[in-house]
Amino acid sequence: METSVATKKVTLRCQFCGTWNRIDAARAADKPKCGKCSTPMLLDRPIKLDDESFQRTISESDLPVLVDFYADWCGPCKMMAPFVDELAAKYVGRALVAKVNTDESQQAAAPFNIRGIPTSIVFKNGKVHTQKAGAMPLAGLEQLLTPAL
Repeated sequence: METSVATKKVTLRCQFCGTWNRIDAARAADKPKCGKCSTPMLLDRPIKLDDESFQRTISESDLPVLVDFYADWCGPCKMMAPFVDELAAKYVGRALVAKVNTDESQQAAAPFNIRGIPTSIVFKNGKVHTQKAGAMPLAGLEQLLTPAL
């Protein structure tokens, strides 16, 4: 039996209270609330992941997850950031868009042999689907993500 869009879930940690929440992807645009603190889980923007939240979020998501590995000091990363934001808003409920600061979360980035930033990796079913280094516009990010949808 194929999983329909209505039954696809993502697992995210609340950015305010730290509680893990399982969210129905079909309701992602409705700004679902954290089960503990009732703060909206804003899936229309990139989710910040760290060493502790990265693996669980990637492995427990039924949706493809595009992760932008970046650093605050990186010029090309700053140039690409608005496109990552736009991608998250455009694909809400169909894909999860996340960011990992490689300076702060080295353990999350280490297994992927990232040699340059920004690096964008699309995960599907918890595994690397596609990976590309370098800044790219929205169209490039969509080309990377679309085959995984």
